[in-house]
Amino acid sequence: MIRVLLVDDQPLIRSGFRALLDLEDDIEVVAEAADGQEGLALVKERQPDVALIDIQMPLMDGIEATRRIAADPTLADVHVVMLTNYGMDEYVFDALRAGAAGFLVKDILPEDFLHAVRVAARGDALLAPTITRKLIDRYVTQPPLSRIGSGPEELTSRERETVALAARGLSNDEIADRLVISPATAKTHINRAMAKLHARDRAQLVVLAYETGLVTPISPRSS
Repeated sequence: MIRVLLVDDQPLIRSGFRALLDLEDDIEVVAEAADGQEGLALVKERQPDVALIDIQMPLMDGIEATRRIAADPTLADVHVVMLTNYGMDEYVFDALRAGAAGFLVKDILPEDFLHAVRVAARGDALLAPTITRKLIDRYVTQPPLSRIGSGPEELTSRERETVALAARGLSNDEIADRLVISPATAKTHINRAMAKLHARDRAQLVVLAYETGLVTPISPRSS
């Protein structure tokens, strides 16, 4: 059973999502909250598998709530998915850096929403190719940040290859096909790279790959 917490200051949004989730045999909504402060308290109390958290809320916004969840080792198994009305905007980058496993636009199709909840519960990142392209576009114009702690230099050559492909938006199956390895081996390389780079999940791994210069986007102007 996938345990879900809903955090949104709009009752109608919460009701709509809950109605969808309650129809599924393998998903249970364990609690609801109307602001980030209440949501953070309920995350600690109920320990959901997935926390669906709105970005803009009173008292404490979703990004700060996510940052505190990610910083708490007792909440390591909670996968945060951010909710937004705006699609791909500046908040998304902040959310990924804060520790979100991904984000959803609130006008998402019901079947896609349910699929996303299950993907997040497995610990996979919700990074669609369009999001990855936006990340690439952003980091084309920005110099890499200085490396902190265990860095990309500690990765094996195979781990570097795997992370580079993940940063281009490839799934584990696609990485396996490209490198002629099994999907399980691709996942192992990703998990080891996450541990070495201290990335909470695949989404943060992709952001770190660009920020540290492990992956260097090619500017369209240079092609």
